[in-house]
Amino acid sequence: MKHILVTALCFLSFNIFAQKPCEYASNVTDSLGTYKSTKEYLISEKVFGGNSNYIFYSLALTDGLPTLTLQLIQKSKEFVKANCFDKDSKIFLQLQNGKIVTLLHIDQENCGTMIRDDKGFDNRVKSGIFMFTKENYDDLKTSPVSLMRIKYLTDIEDIIFKKEFIAELDGKVYHPETYFMDNLRCIE
Repeated sequence: MKHILVTALCFLSFNIFAQKPCEYASNVTDSLGTYKSTKEYLISEKVFGGNSNYIFYSLALTDGLPTLTLQLIQKSKEFVKANCFDKDSKIFLQLQNGKIVTLLHIDQENCGTMIRDDKGFDNRVKSGIFMFTKENYDDLKTSPVSLMRIKYLTDIEDIIFKKEFIAELDGKVYHPETYFMDNLRCIE
C-alpha cells in the first residue's frame, strides 16, 4: 500500500511541477544555420482615455546567439510620439533579487511605422532587437523581473512588471514577472 501511495505522489508532483511546452513562431534549421523564435507574449498593457500601449516580447536564437525582440504598439486618436531605437539604446531589467541585467540594442535605428486605421486611430508599431550580455544572464532564469527601463535615442521609459494581469486585448492571463524564467529554456 505504501508503494502505491508513494508512486501516486510522485506522479502527481511531476504533473504539478512540469514545465509547459515551448511555443515557437519559427524553428528552422537549414544549410545557412539555425533560427528559432518564440511566439510573441504580452508584457505590458496600458489602456486609458482612448490611448492604448502594448509591449510584446519574443525570444530568438540565431546560430547560437540569444536575443530579445521588443515590439511596442501605440494606438491613439491624438499625435503619437516617436521614440527611436539606435545603437546606444538599452533595456535594463531590475530583478527581484536586486540585480540588474542589461540588454544591448543591435546597431539599427528604428523609429517605427505610423499606420492610420479605418476608425481614425494612429497606430505606431516599433520593434527592437536586443542582445543579452553574459553578465547576470543566468539570474534571469531564477529571479522574477520587477522593472524594465527602456533607453531610447532621446527618452527613457520605466515599466513596472505585474505578477499577473488579464489583458483587455485578448482576455488571456499573462505573467510578465516570470517571462524569462518560463521561456529562456526555449532558446537554449
